[in-house]
Amino acid sequence: MLQIHQSKARGYAEHGWLRSYHSFSFADYYDPQNMGFGPLRVINEDWIEAGKGFGTHGHRDMEIITYVLEGELAHKDSMGNGSVIKPGDVQRMSAGSGVQHSEYNHSAENPAHLLQIWIMPDVAGIVPEYEETSFPAAEKDGCLRAIAAPDGRDGAVKIHQNAVLYAGLFDGAQQAQLTLDPARLAYVHVVRGTLVVNGHTLTTGDAAKLSQETEVRLTGGVAAEVLVFDLPS
Repeated sequence: MLQIHQSKARGYAEHGWLRSYHSFSFADYYDPQNMGFGPLRVINEDWIEAGKGFGTHGHRDMEIITYVLEGELAHKDSMGNGSVIKPGDVQRMSAGSGVQHSEYNHSAENPAHLLQIWIMPDVAGIVPEYEETSFPAAEKDGCLRAIAAPDGRDGAVKIHQNAVLYAGLFDGAQQAQLTLDPARLAYVHVVRGTLVVNGHTLTTGDAAKLSQETEVRLTGGVAAEVLVFDLPS
C-alpha cells in the first residue's frame, strides 16, 4: 500500500526568524492521524534567518539527525561538541539520558535551510552521543546512499534504531530501486525537485508512505533530491 502525503498538507509555523514545515504533528501543529510513521517522529523543514537560531534547550531518548541543504548551522552541546555543519553534512545526536544544545545560523547575511529529523530509539537512557560526517554529491548521484544506519555501514552515521536512512540525487534517466521487507515500512520524502515514486509523481515537500511493499522504485527525476527511510513497523 502506498499513501501520498502532499507538501501542502504539512503543518506550518512562522516565527519571524524561523519558517518551518512539519511533516508530522509538532508543537502547535496537531493531527492525531499523523503523529509519525513507525519510529520516524519528526521531519521539519526549517529556514533560519541570518544570525538567529534555537537557544540552549534539552532532549532525551531521541535520535536527532540534521541534514543541511543551504547555508551553515552552528551547533554547541553539553557534551562539549561545537561545529559548523554545511550542505552535504549529516549530524547525528543521540540524546539518550539527556543533552542540552543550541543551533544557530552561522551566517550574518544568508538564511540557513535544513531538515531536522527525529527517530525514536530502540534503547532508552544511554550516554548521549554525537557524530557528524559529510557525503559528497557524487556519492548520492543517481543512487541511494546510506547516510544513517544502526551498523554505521559504509561510513553512515550510527543510530540506535533498526532503521536505515538513504539520500539520493536524481535527474533525467537516472533511476534506483530499493528492495523492501514487506513486514517493514518505508517513507520517501522529496526534499526538492520532482521524482516518480512507484509510479506516482511527487514534488518538493511531498512524501510517500509505503507498507506491505517489496520495493521502492525511483524514476523520472527532475533536479530531485530525496530521502528514503527503511523502518520497522
